[in-house]
Amino acid sequence: MPNSKSGSKLQELLNEDLSKSEKKITRISDLKDNVGKEVFVRGWVYRQRGSTNLAFVLIRDGTGVVQCAIKSGDVSEDTWKDANDVFLESVVYAYGTVAKEERAPGGYEIRAKELKVEFRGEAFPIGKDQSTEFLLDVRHLWVRSQAIINALKMKAFVMRTAREFLDEKGFIEIQTPIFTSSAAEGGATVFEVTYFGGKAYLAQTGQLYSEALIEGYPLVYVFAPSFRAEPSRTPRHLTEFWQLEPEMAFYNQRMNMELQGELVERICHEVARKQTDILQKFKRDPKDLLGIKAPFESMTYAKAIEELQKKGLKIKWGDGIGLDEEKILVQENTQPVFLTNQPKEMRAFYMKINPDDPRTVLDGDLLAPEGIGEIIGGSERVSDYDELVKRLKEMKLKEKDYKWYVELRKYGSVPHSGFGMGSERLIRWLLKLESIRDAIPFPRTMNRLEP
Repeated sequence: MPNSKSGSKLQELLNEDLSKSEKKITRISDLKDNVGKEVFVRGWVYRQRGSTNLAFVLIRDGTGVVQCAIKSGDVSEDTWKDANDVFLESVVYAYGTVAKEERAPGGYEIRAKELKVEFRGEAFPIGKDQSTEFLLDVRHLWVRSQAIINALKMKAFVMRTAREFLDEKGFIEIQTPIFTSSAAEGGATVFEVTYFGGKAYLAQTGQLYSEALIEGYPLVYVFAPSFRAEPSRTPRHLTEFWQLEPEMAFYNQRMNMELQGELVERICHEVARKQTDILQKFKRDPKDLLGIKAPFESMTYAKAIEELQKKGLKIKWGDGIGLDEEKILVQENTQPVFLTNQPKEMRAFYMKINPDDPRTVLDGDLLAPEGIGEIIGGSERVSDYDELVKRLKEMKLKEKDYKWYVELRKYGSVPHSGFGMGSERLIRWLLKLESIRDAIPFPRTMNRLEP
């Protein structure tokens, strides 16, 4: 760092102990409250342009982007040189006066008196019109993009809102294992790992362990990563994703779906009221989300097959309903819709058989509109010991692999239900993202394990 020059307020700041100078830095998001005041800001160069006598350096700090206007005759030679000798992503400090400027990003600018390059670095490798694959290759750099950061801000807000909702309902947050000895959803989509010379699996869900815990406390939830070895390339699939998974003792499937509806409505309304700036960046009208009202309609699998056949699809009872079919089912809806009572052969062993139609189970997938499809999967669980053993046999699973789970039905078993909400799928819907990959910092797919 160059020697301090007489009268340099910026250099005085940089010479101070970091813990002291930190308190004098103004966040870019707070500039609107400091019009006419002198401020210090710091961050990364977002954009730079200039002419003979005027330079504009746009700085981002994670809370926003501000334009710094630098006039050659009003600043030192060092400041003028630094303002014109930066790369994208160079680290800079700036000192100046905040002014309203409608033409500037955010409507404000800093009329800089000093600017200093702390770290110039090299020419940034990402420019305009890069391919999706290239951006995934340099994801460790692309995560700095405003689109990804704003999506992550929204995700943090959504999960905070979900936690507040569940806490108000009396839930407690718990932690469940990532290493498991058996596959909850079946062996075809499980990741096997070596565990001290033996076999273990990466958890597909925390649900089975939550079912154990509701016998001690009736309302619990987990927010944790889930791993699915699904060889899928669709815009809604990841091999590693984060689920919110509530589990509730004494809940039947109707109560389960009502809770899901209340949760989704709360999230949509809170986002619409408190995150309008981010919504506008993604061209999402807050009114769309304020219009989401629970309870949501439901459609049985049998009815769905009938509707799809009416629309000309070659589909029959027992066929799976995938994303294409889900889009068709909700294409005329503005509200999410539950798809319920699907064939038992297609569903997990722990889902309770529908007493009104033993071919099906008491499940419910919540389908979001606008072509997004399933964002929540839930069901009433099997609470009877004999029924659970029978279901394991029907699914050709070994009872010994689920010994502890089956044993829960011997001691104080009660009717219970739960669901898993995919956080990335929810964010994709709320922000109208093209792909689920942009709702997570470092996406894992069947053909991508790095960065």
